[in-house]
Amino acid sequence: MAFASQAHQISLKLWPPSQSTRLTLIERMAKNLTTPSTISRKYGLLSKEEAEVDAKQIEQLAFDVASQHHQKEADGDGSSAVLLYAKESSKLMLEVLKRGPRVTEEGADISTENGRVPQGSVFDISGGERAFIEAKEAEDLLRPLSEPGNSFNRICFSNRSFGLEAALVAKPILSSMKHQLTEVDLSDFVAGRPEAEALQVMNIFSSALEGCNLRYLDLSSNALGEKGIRAFAALIKSQHNLEELYLINDGISEEAAVAVSELLPSTEKLKVLQFHNNMTGDLGALAIAKIVKRSLLLEDFKCSSTRVDAEGGVALAEALATCTCMKKLDLRDNMFGVEAGVALSKALLALTGLTEVYLNYLNLEDEGTEAIANALKDSAPSLEVLDMAGNDITAKGASSLAGCILAKQFLTKLNLAENELKDEGAILIAKAIETGHGQLNEVDLSTNAIRRAGARLLAQAVVNKPGFKLLNLNGNFISDEGIDEVKKIFKSLPTVLGPLDENDPEGEDFHEDGDDGDEDDELESRLKGLEIKNDV
Repeated sequence: MAFASQAHQISLKLWPPSQSTRLTLIERMAKNLTTPSTISRKYGLLSKEEAEVDAKQIEQLAFDVASQHHQKEADGDGSSAVLLYAKESSKLMLEVLKRGPRVTEEGADISTENGRVPQGSVFDISGGERAFIEAKEAEDLLRPLSEPGNSFNRICFSNRSFGLEAALVAKPILSSMKHQLTEVDLSDFVAGRPEAEALQVMNIFSSALEGCNLRYLDLSSNALGEKGIRAFAALIKSQHNLEELYLINDGISEEAAVAVSELLPSTEKLKVLQFHNNMTGDLGALAIAKIVKRSLLLEDFKCSSTRVDAEGGVALAEALATCTCMKKLDLRDNMFGVEAGVALSKALLALTGLTEVYLNYLNLEDEGTEAIANALKDSAPSLEVLDMAGNDITAKGASSLAGCILAKQFLTKLNLAENELKDEGAILIAKAIETGHGQLNEVDLSTNAIRRAGARLLAQAVVNKPGFKLLNLNGNFISDEGIDEVKKIFKSLPTVLGPLDENDPEGEDFHEDGDDGDEDDELESRLKGLEIKNDV
């Protein structure tokens, strides 16, 4: 009983955190606030100095909230306070990222007032739950935009649904300040409205903003279709300096794509163009290709999940050859096939600055894969992400693919999931990444009919790489003995090995006696002689 009493008295106190823990969190947040991301591309990247100030303020605010919680609802070890501390820090950091860098006069004090992070030049009402906005609420929400001398040059009305009366409230306000706007986000701002009303609202906003000089425009998630695109005609036609245009999840059909191509007056400065989850099809892709072809500065192009087949794929590929500034290319989840894959390979030779390539689920097969791999091997020296999952790639295609991977020493992520590599292909990939590739941190070869030999060599190829985060081998045919071997390789790094709960040891080529160890060893020895193709 004495031992039980002593054990009861011994407890781990998690709150408050040590000063060193708090300083570490501040350092991490400051680093995150200065690291390029999707949000920072949208709202702007903070300077190191500003990020350090914001990180300290965020941490203090989060610490105060968690401390108050702990005093009122003491939970013994302080675990709930720690969770709240982390949650508040993340929430406040997101607010700062969406606020973007503050616009201040040289030498101005950027400290917060009353413990709050200042709004800066971004006016954003997208926070909170999705909701309908009517006239009275619109008046209250948009009042800051009516104040004389306000410095807002970026507005975000996303996630709030404007009705006709609310739009009429917004119209004079936006008209009065459109000369100072550079970025406008009207994504998902008519959700749930009848089509007729939604089109009226779009027309009102378009008219109010006509003539503003934007670098950034987001009209995503509005189910636009051709009617919606043309409802924004006045706004789109008046844009001559756009650098970023987002039309994601907008019902962009063939007719809508043609409308975009017709209405855009200039793409000379366009750097980001994103269509995703639309119903564009081949004929729509022909219209998009026209936009791409005249966008010589394009750096980030996304045309994924758009139902584009071979004809549209070839047209897009040929247009991309003119975009020699391209860094990020995302064409995933279309129906290109081999013909479009070969056409794309020719364009890739000109895109030497590529850092991210997403070509998964394009039905490339071995022929298209080999063409693309050989092209990328001779271009894109700084490639960091290569995603070619779901393309029916076999060991035949893996030979050229491995040659490409071998040449890409800056790779951080490699995704070849849902192909047909089997052990032959897996071992070629393992040989390609086993030496060098010091920045590689994620490899996915799940669902490839890989057995024990391939799994073992892949594990050995990545386990000692500094900073490696995840090897995904789930959904393969690895024997129980093979699973044990792989887990043993990652014994000191268990979190690096992904889950294996969908592995099927009784899958393809399984032997009834259950002892496939000798054959796997023989197979591994034979496959080590496989050669990686390094020639075109």
